[in-house]
Amino acid sequence: MFNKKRYLYLNDEDFSILVQALVQFRNSLIAQSRYTDCVDELIIKILDSPIKKMGA
Repeated sequence: MFNKKRYLYLNDEDFSILVQALVQFRNSLIAQSRYTDCVDELIIKILDSPIKKMGA
């Protein structure tokens, strides 16, 4: 079912916004006493993602 890979190409600013948004979402889940496992995994995947320089 989830066999397709998708690639996102983000500049530094977009990457920072994405990480900050996920951390805020995680904090709101914690405030609601809900599980954060999926968001935690996604944050880790994003932070560990390889950096590829794109030609201008």
